[in-house]
Amino acid sequence: MKPLPSYYELPSGDKIPSVALGVWKASKGQVGQAVKHALKTGYRHIDGAWIYGNEEEVGKAIGESGVPRGDLWITSKLWNDFHAPEDVEAALDVSLKALNTEYLDLYLIHWPIAFKKGTREVDHSLTENVYPTWQALEKLVDKGKVRNIGVSNFNIARMKNLTANPLKYTPAVNQVELSFWNPQPSLISWAKENHLLLEAYSPLGGDGQVGNSLRVPEVQEIAKEVGITPAQVIISWLAQRGSVVLPKSVTPSRIDENLQVYELPQDLFEKLEKAAEGHEPKRTVNPSKGVGLGYDVFDEGWPFGQ
Repeated sequence: MKPLPSYYELPSGDKIPSVALGVWKASKGQVGQAVKHALKTGYRHIDGAWIYGNEEEVGKAIGESGVPRGDLWITSKLWNDFHAPEDVEAALDVSLKALNTEYLDLYLIHWPIAFKKGTREVDHSLTENVYPTWQALEKLVDKGKVRNIGVSNFNIARMKNLTANPLKYTPAVNQVELSFWNPQPSLISWAKENHLLLEAYSPLGGDGQVGNSLRVPEVQEIAKEVGITPAQVIISWLAQRGSVVLPKSVTPSRIDENLQVYELPQDLFEKLEKAAEGHEPKRTVNPSKGVGLGYDVFDEGWPFGQ
């Protein structure tokens, strides 16, 4: 089986590795060892965020790995509290200090939901119009603190809303939940048409769904036919769709397994695509009700919340 591309080229010309170690919900005391093992195995892309609460341990592990900074791709994300333009750079600086690096390869707006600073009260103005926040991110690129900027958890309507503005730098990526249970074919198609790279978080299905994902009959049949594991089938399928894939694990054997992605035969790729699209999509992450947004953040309607 042929390996899939090991990187994608972004509008900046930078090359982002196609498989990353995700560190969401990787607990303290475990995440550092996971990062060091991943880097030793051959990973060069670490996907994290300030809200994960483990950036200091991740940064220490990176430093102890001996891998030159220039060989690494480090991603972090701007949390909802800090969307006000005057707060963006200070939030980045906290992550840079924790990660012990002078720059990030990629900085993402974590959610298209803004809070008023220090509260959990939704700032509807910045939620419905992310452009002021985006302009603050563009200034960080100009300062050299960030090489690429992008978004996370944006649907098509929100992407259109952002890109309708006069952007100095277009979004490099959109990191979204993509899995067998939530394949999002319309977003995949729109992203390709608009030359936007997607990143797939929770690729194996998120909390409570991993076992179910690995037991999907089509996944098991393909794994048996081509001689790879069910997890590798799913990660390969997502990569073959043209997405960066962000599997999370702290188990060394699974970290090793998740890095090995292969091009599935076209008929098997289409078989899994059809199976994924053949059921009602199910998200495992949607904070809309929990933060009192008043509507579903993934609603494609415009204006939002109407």
